[in-house]
Amino acid sequence: MHMRTRSRNRLSGALDSLRDRVGRNGDRLKADMPYLSYHDICLYQEDINCLENDWLTDNNIAFWEEYLEREVLSHSDCKGILLLRPSMVFLLRVEPSILNILSALPPITEATHLFLPINDNRDPNLPEGGSHWSLLVVSVKDRSAFHYDSLGGSNRRHARDVAGKVEEWIGYPINFYELDDDTPQQGNSYDCGVHVCMNMRHLLKRMLSTPVGKEVKMSLKGKGWDARGGRDEMLSIIRKLRRTAERSLSPGDRRGRDGRSPPPRIE
Repeated sequence: MHMRTRSRNRLSGALDSLRDRVGRNGDRLKADMPYLSYHDICLYQEDINCLENDWLTDNNIAFWEEYLEREVLSHSDCKGILLLRPSMVFLLRVEPSILNILSALPPITEATHLFLPINDNRDPNLPEGGSHWSLLVVSVKDRSAFHYDSLGGSNRRHARDVAGKVEEWIGYPINFYELDDDTPQQGNSYDCGVHVCMNMRHLLKRMLSTPVGKEVKMSLKGKGWDARGGRDEMLSIIRKLRRTAERSLSPGDRRGRDGRSPPPRIE
């Protein structure tokens, strides 16, 4: 009797362990599922999970930059503003020589401003590591770099490193300005990426609305972001694009020569 009980207990424990492993694997598979393909960016379920209430991923910020390029920049006459993706900024920071990556960087000769999301990751073998985001904006023609950090200058050293690489890239020194007192501060430990996205959009629109020849005001003093509202807005945009992509899966929808629907897509 006791042997049968012990056997049942062992079997029950093994089944619980198996169910736990299957559950974890299922969660990982779900997290790895593509959620939306938007031009050059593919968002996964994990990115959506993080955007809902966690630290933003590289993909979240890269999507926002792609969206701003398509929906804001493309409707303006300004062609000199470059939004560098997080992966490119990371490569720029960790690569010892700028000469090794010049071919991968966008043309700089006609650039007026650079937007660079800064991450505190130091490990080249962990490209999506780190725990804090901030924003560096470089005014190329004014030879100035402005750092916006929602956590009181935590990323200052990393931003200075990137600014130094930008100097090599453009071929002359730039002045570095830390705008701690002029940057909205986050209220928790994980909204830094949302602040980067909100700062980026606000500064971009300000640049586009400033008449040619006039000085662009770079301070964000007095601004305050609703981080929860920012997350919800980004999620709403993504879900709307996904609904559009779902409709494109219907028979008879327009497809390109490669047989794929135009973006947005679900792949």
